[in-house]
Amino acid sequence: MSIRNRFIIIGLLIVASVYALFPRDVEMRVRQDDGSYRVDTVTRVPLKKGLDLSGGMHLALEVDEAEGAVANKEDAIDRALTVVRTRIDEYGVSEPVVQKIGTDRIIVELPGIDNRERAEELVKRSAFLQFQMTDETRALERALPRLDRILRESGEASRVVTAAGDTGTRQALDQLFTTDTADADSTAADTVAADTALVLGADGPLSSLIQPTAMPGEFVVPNQNFETVRRYFSLPQIQAALPPGKVVRFGSADEASTAQGYRAFYVLDARPIITGEYLTDARPTQDPVEGNVVTFELNNQGGRRFRAETQRHIGDYMAIVLDDVVMGQPPVIRGAIGTRGQITMTGKPLQAAQDLALVLRAGALPVKLKVVESRTIGPSLGEDAIRQGMFAGTLSVVLVVLIMLVYYRFSGFLAVCGLVFYGLTTLAILAGFGAVLTLPGLAGFVLSIGMAVDANFLIFERIREELDAGKTIRRAIDEGFDHAWSAIVDTHVTTALTAVILYQFGTGPVQGFAVALLAGLAASLVSAIFVVRTLFLAWLQRNRTAQTLSI
Repeated sequence: MSIRNRFIIIGLLIVASVYALFPRDVEMRVRQDDGSYRVDTVTRVPLKKGLDLSGGMHLALEVDEAEGAVANKEDAIDRALTVVRTRIDEYGVSEPVVQKIGTDRIIVELPGIDNRERAEELVKRSAFLQFQMTDETRALERALPRLDRILRESGEASRVVTAAGDTGTRQALDQLFTTDTADADSTAADTVAADTALVLGADGPLSSLIQPTAMPGEFVVPNQNFETVRRYFSLPQIQAALPPGKVVRFGSADEASTAQGYRAFYVLDARPIITGEYLTDARPTQDPVEGNVVTFELNNQGGRRFRAETQRHIGDYMAIVLDDVVMGQPPVIRGAIGTRGQITMTGKPLQAAQDLALVLRAGALPVKLKVVESRTIGPSLGEDAIRQGMFAGTLSVVLVVLIMLVYYRFSGFLAVCGLVFYGLTTLAILAGFGAVLTLPGLAGFVLSIGMAVDANFLIFERIREELDAGKTIRRAIDEGFDHAWSAIVDTHVTTALTAVILYQFGTGPVQGFAVALLAGLAASLVSAIFVVRTLFLAWLQRNRTAQTLSI
């Protein structure tokens, strides 16, 4: 290949590298709450800073098998990865990282986010939406004697009370639901049905703690007894003894019920009239009467089914259940509902409505996820890491340049020119693959600088040996590059294999190190074998009669 063509190739590589590293504005379509789109101009920085440099949240998620083993865990993780990535993208985090590690773990990195509770809830929430009718048959009241008997005979009642730390008494229950005239205006008393003879006065472990209200299927329990009742209903023998076709679901802990000293739970038809699989959109909004609500839309098939089911249940109560929790008090169906509806966020802030709408739009997780690792990195730590990393990197580069210039003189100068090309192309490769620059990545970049000059060491020492053997300068240079080739390839291949293993089996920071090292190895190979040799050939062409080489 001619020297001219060599320089053309080098020039094209430099231009492409500069282009890859140059920040540029891109237009993004952003969907607004009213369904319309606006176009925003965003400046894209090719090399994104990782969590350890910019601060934020790091989460590691795995499949939660507490309620039973998952048959195909790897497939479930793959499907969950898509849902989590969609949620994070809609969350609006700048340059997030969502990736699968191994076969059973998802890593989520959210730069600039420090609200741990909100981030964890956002990524692990199942978002399984169901619409279920409340029980109209008073099935639980009739089953209470049987449930009480199971608790007494199994001895579970005392164990559950001890485990729950329940110090509530029947006296507290009577005080809460008293019908004395002095408390006739009490809000809590107003919610209790007048016809409670089936439960009022019962002394069973379960029946003594709960009261039905005027709404079919709704029960209330004092706050101090809530954990005990919840544990009762979670027992396998109680679950098996519940009325057929019925399920018990607890309400959310809204501010109104908590202030009144009680929590609600509901007996619902087990078969939902419709689920969230038909949902196409969900948006948060503020209603002057209802407060913060989430409006949703169903597809045509879901709308037809929803309309038919609600038409049959006009006058009945319908619970909106998200992840087995009833969202607010079930509304009464006053007419057929089609493709549009709303979820009232009773007592919840607008942010809660926004998060709920986000997870509903992204879809339900195929499996339940648990957070196995969670840590927050402050921006001050990132600033310190950048400052120390830049100092270490600059110091190492300056020392390498000085050693090359002092020890190899003019040849060392050519190697330094190749090193500049190496640094530019390495960063361009990282930007081209969308890599995130982390502190371990900076370490891998600095280490690959050593690999780059190591290749020049091998070449230059071989050239010196050929010159000492009495060969001409051109012959010594050609044979120096040719004979050093095998050793250079050996060192690069073995290091690359190590980097591949680190990437395959390592986690985020280790993978960042491996990616930077691999990019640096590729650039250093081109720099030493092609760029530096081209510079030597150009020098030989200009100094055809040279008898010595400064090396």
